[in-house]
Amino acid sequence: MKRLMQRQGQVGADGAPVRRQPPPRPAQRPVKQRTSPAEFLREVRAELRKVAWPSRAEVINYSVIVFVVLVVLMLMIFGLDYVFGKFVFFLFKK
Repeated sequence: MKRLMQRQGQVGADGAPVRRQPPPRPAQRPVKQRTSPAEFLREVRAELRKVAWPSRAEVINYSVIVFVVLVVLMLMIFGLDYVFGKFVFFLFKK
């Protein structure tokens, strides 16, 4: 444990605790002026140009996958609800 603490800089070679200086505080940033709406829109447009947009084929493929998974999960939940409903009605039947 002592060697580990030495490697981490918590204790010196003699085992005495090392007094560390607190990290310097970052200088305060100057207060910025608010951006104008036109500049904001220019920056948004510049950022949107950097986006890797999917192709039309990729969007169609992903949409089909989402729709198929949605239908499968919907059918599975419907089936479980139906089976558990019948089971509960069977248990409480007079």
